[in-house]
Amino acid sequence: MALHTRDGGLVMPNAWDGLSALMLADVGFEAIATSSSALAATLGRSDGRHEVTRGEHLEHARLFGRLTGLPVNGDFEDGYGDTPEDVAATVEAAVASGLAGIGIEDTSGNPDQPIRDFDDAVNRMRSAVNAAKGRIVVTGRTDNFIQGRPDLDDTIRRLTAFAEVGADVLYAPCPPDLDALVAIVTAVAPTPVNVLISPADKVLTVAELQKGRGQAHQRGSSALHPRNGGTRTGCQGSRRG
Repeated sequence: MALHTRDGGLVMPNAWDGLSALMLADVGFEAIATSSSALAATLGRSDGRHEVTRGEHLEHARLFGRLTGLPVNGDFEDGYGDTPEDVAATVEAAVASGLAGIGIEDTSGNPDQPIRDFDDAVNRMRSAVNAAKGRIVVTGRTDNFIQGRPDLDDTIRRLTAFAEVGADVLYAPCPPDLDALVAIVTAVAPTPVNVLISPADKVLTVAELQKGRGQAHQRGSSALHPRNGGTRTGCQGSRRG
């Protein structure tokens, strides 16, 4: 947790396999994260549709830890299960697997209603935090923006509720602009906020994001994909910010 709250924040890249994890460690990153979308892509499956199992993702995350010795954050979709108890079981399994952090989303896996109802999402987050018992950093995430729900007020409402039930870090991928990011960070302060950076979007430097007061700067896996000009070069550029 200290990496998230220190001055200057934390730059944490997403790896997609063992080789990329090793490259990221080699260029000096202090922690790495799994990416549910990258993992699903490597398996030829869809992200966010419950096509990857809890066990597969845990093994994927354990591989990164074994290879690099770095703290690993698991991007564990909606917690892999229908009920809050399922989410708690996923958190317990992540702790047992030695993960340093876990992200839980308010997604449903249902393309017709991709975001869970507010109360359901909050109950699941509460269950995750209660299971964590301070042993693992819990990131509470709402996917409003990337699921076609550009509702800043509801996004802030959800993140605030996640913080109130004990989430350590908050995350709303792909806010429309820096003003929206600042509004989110201000509303949920002092809880740290994760920010996704990807070449698919307008790229902000780490210094620019620090002005917006984001504390954890997550480099999306697309930034490091071989099609984007060379994996090692991408790793080095991401490390420089």
